[in-house]
Amino acid sequence: MFSHVIVGTNDLARARKFYDATMGALGYGPAMDGGHRFFYLSPNGAFGVTTPINGEPATTSNGATLGFAVTSPEQANAWHAAGVAAGGTACEDPPGIRDGGMGKLYLAYLRDPDGNKLCAFLRM
Repeated sequence: MFSHVIVGTNDLARARKFYDATMGALGYGPAMDGGHRFFYLSPNGAFGVTTPINGEPATTSNGATLGFAVTSPEQANAWHAAGVAAGGTACEDPPGIRDGGMGKLYLAYLRDPDGNKLCAFLRM
């Protein structure tokens, strides 16, 4: 559905450390450098991190969540652990199964060092 998703950062080196860890846990990388940004490529699209090109500070989007597909609860847990170890913050409930209108889902939530909300997502 998406060709690419990009989030902003105010500290490219700190963000690279976090995303190298979390995207590596999902099997992506190494990142492609692009000066003031970097990208992780998949067969379906790209995920990027950039410093804002307008020179203003990067901010988070209230209510936004970026979801990354995982293949197992173990991969979601590894992603979550890698993110916390690399400077992210756990948020929402601990990783686990949620029952809801979309059926059983395995979810793990983090905020990256800039405050962007991320989720590892598996439809059970």
